[in-house]
Amino acid sequence: MNPFDLTGRVAIVTGAGSPTGIGFATAELLAELGAAVLVTSTTDRVQERVAELRGGGAEVAGVAADLTEPADAQRIVDAAVTRWGRLDILVNNAGMTSVSQPVGEDGPLEAMSLETWRAGLHRNLDTAFLATRAALPAMTAGGGRVVMVASVTGPVMAMRADPVYAAAKAGMVGLVRALALDVTVRGVTVNAVAPGWVATGSQTPHEHQQGLRTPIGRSATSAEVAAAVVFLASPAASYITGQCLVVDGGNSIAEERA
Repeated sequence: MNPFDLTGRVAIVTGAGSPTGIGFATAELLAELGAAVLVTSTTDRVQERVAELRGGGAEVAGVAADLTEPADAQRIVDAAVTRWGRLDILVNNAGMTSVSQPVGEDGPLEAMSLETWRAGLHRNLDTAFLATRAALPAMTAGGGRVVMVASVTGPVMAMRADPVYAAAKAGMVGLVRALALDVTVRGVTVNAVAPGWVATGSQTPHEHQQGLRTPIGRSATSAEVAAAVVFLASPAASYITGQCLVVDGGNSIAEERA
């Protein structure tokens, strides 16, 4: 038996609107391994990703949804179950930035408004909570997978003037560990992937330069992060739960920078 074969399984990948992002790369790989995939983003651009995936032969559907809203989180789960009759995998990738709500959240804590703080938590942590809460009752017993796309920022490292993003992503890993203890009796595993610098379309010149200073000497590709996500979503990771897999080119272990 191929431990990476996902034939017959159904996955939801949130935050998959960007053609260069981790969410879309994850959906591509899940589909390549045989899964049917429902992808979401906050805008109708998700249908462009659906068209690309279908062009490659994938069984895929797309839903525009605001996953800070409980009703929308439930709606994406219902859409997957109605279409394919089951749900096996949830990849919580939504967060960081939103095309429909481009709210900046950096800056020193003492200058941050409560509105900005709450918006950052809603976008990065509440989305994972709401999607997971909606998905778990529908998730296939004995083989369900929840994978959170967190970050090294918060769980492992931190950057100056970025408190709410760090708090949200650290909270996501805490949610992983707590939830893993609660749902393992049902055969559902819960894990996180913590990317470092990633060369997406939204990467800034500063972030690109930081990627060059990692031990590997470059930023990750979205496909490299997606490979870690899909591993944790596959039968190959059946004995792994409550863990955070760091994908940062060794950046977090290096005391010196070039």
